[in-house]
Amino acid sequence: MWWLQFVAKKLDKRLSDLGATAVVERGLGDDQHPSGYEAALDPWLSSLWSRLNEIKPHFFPKGPDFLVSNEELIGLPKVQVTYHNVDDMDSRLSTATDFKYLQMQIGRARSMSSGKVPHEKSKPDAFLKMVKNFPLTRASHEKDVRHFEFEFVSQVIKYEIGDVLEVLPSQSPAAVDSFIQRCNLDPESLITVHPREMENRHIDNNVNTLDVPIKLRTFVELTMDVTSASPRRYFFEARSCIFFATAEHEKERLQYFASPEGRDDLYQYNQKERRTVLEVLEDFPSVQMPFEWFVQLVPPLKNRAFSISSSPLAHPTQVHLTVDVVSWTTPFKRKRQGLCSTWLASLDPEQSIYIPVWFHKGLLPPPQPSLPLIVIGPGTGCAPFRGFVEERAVQSQSSTIAPTLLFFGCRNENNDFLYRDFWLFHSENDGVLSEAKGGGFYAAFSRDQPQKVYVQHKMQEQSERIWNLLCEGAAIYVAGSSTKMPSDVMVAFEEIISKESGAPRESAVRWLRSLEKAGKYHVEAWS
Repeated sequence: MWWLQFVAKKLDKRLSDLGATAVVERGLGDDQHPSGYEAALDPWLSSLWSRLNEIKPHFFPKGPDFLVSNEELIGLPKVQVTYHNVDDMDSRLSTATDFKYLQMQIGRARSMSSGKVPHEKSKPDAFLKMVKNFPLTRASHEKDVRHFEFEFVSQVIKYEIGDVLEVLPSQSPAAVDSFIQRCNLDPESLITVHPREMENRHIDNNVNTLDVPIKLRTFVELTMDVTSASPRRYFFEARSCIFFATAEHEKERLQYFASPEGRDDLYQYNQKERRTVLEVLEDFPSVQMPFEWFVQLVPPLKNRAFSISSSPLAHPTQVHLTVDVVSWTTPFKRKRQGLCSTWLASLDPEQSIYIPVWFHKGLLPPPQPSLPLIVIGPGTGCAPFRGFVEERAVQSQSSTIAPTLLFFGCRNENNDFLYRDFWLFHSENDGVLSEAKGGGFYAAFSRDQPQKVYVQHKMQEQSERIWNLLCEGAAIYVAGSSTKMPSDVMVAFEEIISKESGAPRESAVRWLRSLEKAGKYHVEAWS
């Protein structure tokens, strides 16, 4: 959103420089606001209409506060759902293999989704089977971090360390069934979904997968997030129409939620409590909406992205992930869990469930074996660097490997020291992280002493070693939480460079900027 604000400010200044006079004061939205950009948009629009009415009253013959009826506003949904007979099913499916069938099902459903992003691949790259699932944190610890190992069961995809794996999560079958039943839909119906402007085009089933029918239940399960995502405000605006709400008190409440005055109460009810689409429907039982509107308004089921924590050199037929199983309590003491992480944690490797996945390049390019590394990965930020260390361990068997300094951080040594044995093994006996090989492993346990100790403090302790590696052309890799950690680490590097070089802080800042421009300072951070 910041770049849109930048454009708005530049345009406002340019118009002012040209002699223009503002009708109303410039408005700037903030997408990080609890109510989104609409928190600033609603009052700004109200002031705009009032001001325009003062300037030209004939613009608003019925006044700036006159509301167009819901019937006129709602129009038609942007998507068209077509129902088919059983004979319309693609005969090719009868001879397809299991994986081919699954891939086609997912590809067709997600190609038809209204939430489809043009550049996204609809069909999964491969299917994985979980072979290991074990906790990395102590059972009594407040966080549950898991190590997952998967094997390829369809085709083996070549990936690199630093790559990202996207997983399509599975929704609760019971919740999907409840949604379909609540909407009075037939789960066995065969449907195709496409933009409304395409409804009159010629259909060629052999060319476009959008035209191959799919079961309604499958479409909902694979494309519509009815069990975890909270609906957006427009969901309440469309649903407040007289056509959809038959109970007057429900209609009034929905209209209030959709109004500027009800924005904060909607935030408390919806976003803050993370109510799902199914829960909202259950709170407004009189609403009966055509399926086309649900397809348009229900948040799309999104893939979840995870940094790969394995090396293909060490595990040619496997992919490993390090996942924090997300859970929290809402202000009204309702227990909430992350859809994908909770689902993965619940899987039993003996079940042989096929997991659809996509591979993508991440923000951490694989380094050459000859490149010295300074790596900072607190918490689950260590995940990609586990793959880095595995890769260098294999490479070291046939060639010389440059030194690697790795800084890890967690709360307690006994509770959440992720991959403790792995790091210590490679720190000893001439391992990749051993001092004998010019490397080092340094762990910060922030809650094990009265004074909190973070990765940047451990970096300061190794100031000279860091400076020496930087002088040898080392690259810096940082991964983890996007809160304060990346900026604190950057400040620590500035202080180390200034201290060890004797140069002013400004020179250290320029040094780091030159590393970024040269592609030798990489950050992968997530919220």
